[in-house]
Amino acid sequence: MKKQYWAPLILGITLLVTLVIGVFSYIAPPAIFPDPSWGFQTMRSMEMGGDFNMLVGPDQDNISKDTGMFLTWWSPGQYLVPYFFKTVFGLNTGQASAVTSVLCEMLGLFGFYAFFKKVGFKPLLAAASVAFVACQQFYYIPYIFYNGGEVLMFAYAGWFLYGCFSFRKIDVLLILFVLIAGWVGFFTKSSMMLVYMAGLLCMWINISPPRKDYAAWLKNGFAIGIPALISLACVYLFFLSKGDNPAAAHSAGWRVIWETFTFPLASPLLAGFSVDELAKGLVYHPDGPMFPHVWTVIILVALAVASLWLVLSIVRHIPHSPYKIAVAVYYIVFVLFFGYSFFRQAAISYEGRHFRLVGLLVIPGALYLVGRAGLFYRAAFALVWLFITFSSFKSLIHEYHYNSTEGVRGPSGLTQQFIDQPTLNYLLQADNRERDGIFVFTSADIGLEIRHNRIITIEPIGLDVKVDYQDYLYNGHAGPLHIVLPADYEQNGRAQFILKCFPGYKGFVTKKLSEDYTVFEAR
Repeated sequence: MKKQYWAPLILGITLLVTLVIGVFSYIAPPAIFPDPSWGFQTMRSMEMGGDFNMLVGPDQDNISKDTGMFLTWWSPGQYLVPYFFKTVFGLNTGQASAVTSVLCEMLGLFGFYAFFKKVGFKPLLAAASVAFVACQQFYYIPYIFYNGGEVLMFAYAGWFLYGCFSFRKIDVLLILFVLIAGWVGFFTKSSMMLVYMAGLLCMWINISPPRKDYAAWLKNGFAIGIPALISLACVYLFFLSKGDNPAAAHSAGWRVIWETFTFPLASPLLAGFSVDELAKGLVYHPDGPMFPHVWTVIILVALAVASLWLVLSIVRHIPHSPYKIAVAVYYIVFVLFFGYSFFRQAAISYEGRHFRLVGLLVIPGALYLVGRAGLFYRAAFALVWLFITFSSFKSLIHEYHYNSTEGVRGPSGLTQQFIDQPTLNYLLQADNRERDGIFVFTSADIGLEIRHNRIITIEPIGLDVKVDYQDYLYNGHAGPLHIVLPADYEQNGRAQFILKCFPGYKGFVTKKLSEDYTVFEAR
């Protein structure tokens, strides 16, 4: 086969595999991460007559009334894009999520392929790079757990970067691009604002003369900065100013631990080679740590050193200046921003997904360096690639088998993780029978199955977590109350604590429809 055909062949196979997996995901729709669960609750409120982006639910002071909250912790794209497919094609939420994921993944592959070529890589290496991306475990997560803004940002980021490096001078099109790119980026994911600002910094450096022409640098800076400020100001005035967000919320005091700075420094390998996903979360691990803490620190230090070496090697040995600008700028910006955020204990988790773009950027550079290394290094990298691919597909097949054969589903079509089918069926009967009831859950996704009544989502209570009674207190009385709790809440008084948080209701009746969940009801 002629060399010029290899790139479209690799890209075509990658897109075909993505499409096939997307079809299977449509047949057995995914579960949903907590963040987009709240977005879908907002979508549910809008479907029931609420205003745009308003999360409506019973008022804690008097549950016979409703109160609304403008949802600013997450951008609206995570639910508005599936909402579009629901409205236009009559799909349920699960099917709309699957369609959103497969289209976003395919758009993302095209976007990064175009960007990698734009910054100097040959089509074959660009195609190999997106194929490597498509072998990562993070690439398949949306087909099992819809992750909202993550997959939307993947669809947009490559095209945004392509635009940042497409302009060679200041003109009207550049100004319009800067203005609109911020709005579209925020629509996909709120953290895209960091990507946006770093991308504009890359644009400024790329279009400015290499010599010390300070006037030209200043002129270009104003031409890019003014529409950027207007774009960001609109986002703040019309959206973020109406509520809190993760970057604004933080704990009191400062905290310096090994993870504070080694985690951001290790981001190229953590996020670009699925290390964080393969380790089930090195630092943030809801299902428990894979390694003791001391080994976690050792691994992070080693990954940080290796990542620094990789970035420095890219900057030193790869001849494509635009690409080197992108890698250096994004690595520095992300290390500084997240290092500072972790230092001041902002409400941002230690997860590789926050650094995904840094990981994606280093992939073509890593392939370029490996391709010019010795046979031993090429063979070692091939083994790493095979291991990542095998682990990714193994996880995908295992999780998909659960979704398709054991998944719990209701009207939303989503796979429910925190309730069983008998309990959900019972609640759906009550939902169809009543019109003034209130359903209480400890997970934001379950309430999406309730179509005719109001819902309350409370924070789950762990055995070692201290809770504030006022945070769980709901005064007043409305219609029938249904509280769904995991069976183990009946231990250590957690169930009784939650029942006492609804003082307007007495004489709770317990219905245990399975071994795993209990429904407490009162009228």
